[in-house]
Amino acid sequence: MDINEKYLVLTGACGGIGSEIASVLAHAGANLILVGRNLSKLKALQLALPRETAHKTLVADLNTDAGIQSVHDRCQQWKTEGLVIHGLINNAGSNQFSRLNQRDAASISEEIHLNLTVPILLSQQAIQWLARPGLILNVGSTFSAIGYPGYTTYCAGKAGLHRFSEALDRELDGTGIRVLYLAPRATDTALNSTTVNELNQHLGNQVDPPKWVAEQLLLSLQQETPVRWLGWPEKLWVRVNQILPSAVAGAIRKQSATIRQFLTKAEVHSSPEVL
Repeated sequence: MDINEKYLVLTGACGGIGSEIASVLAHAGANLILVGRNLSKLKALQLALPRETAHKTLVADLNTDAGIQSVHDRCQQWKTEGLVIHGLINNAGSNQFSRLNQRDAASISEEIHLNLTVPILLSQQAIQWLARPGLILNVGSTFSAIGYPGYTTYCAGKAGLHRFSEALDRELDGTGIRVLYLAPRATDTALNSTTVNELNQHLGNQVDPPKWVAEQLLLSLQQETPVRWLGWPEKLWVRVNQILPSAVAGAIRKQSATIRQFLTKAEVHSSPEVL
């Protein structure tokens, strides 16, 4: 899709990846509807973008039913007023690095809700107000294809989002709306706690800059790539895990003692990050 002068809805716009996505897309000519929970942050982001008056802000707490409905109602209103929206980017997300038996039911439900249920509901709504041709892009994770200790519910949510994206793209075949999935690996954002950053450094895991991830998202939109896995060797491990999961399990098992050490450290002051 040529995104030049096309309106795109971006959730989680004020997060680490979100703000970079906004910048990269705006510089590529897109007009953005920036969705987030904090009006002052949204306005500051809008003012930092090229052609600031071409963009709009929408304050919504997507953890709530009212917040989700407000996105739908506002987009429907804009459609009625003649504003044409060509894309939805479901970027808002949450994760918590912790053992499952150390999580409470509320935190598990909230994480699954924001990572899976919210994009499903927003996608369902978007079918009603997206122009044709239109795109829905769901931002997932490499962990949607590789189960990793400490991220059980995050893996579950993102795996569901991957399959949802695949199923909806097939369901909407021929309607003029495509559904895409982008799977970044570890990225240098506020989603990663200090402990997680230390773990990545200790294990030698590559951590991508948010701007690069945003540039890959732009390519996915322009090329309408159904699924894009980011990072090497992670994209290789995704394939291996499908064919020979025992090999991936064996590699992770060698890291188990280190992961447990950092899980214990993280659980001393654990709190989920939400973007």
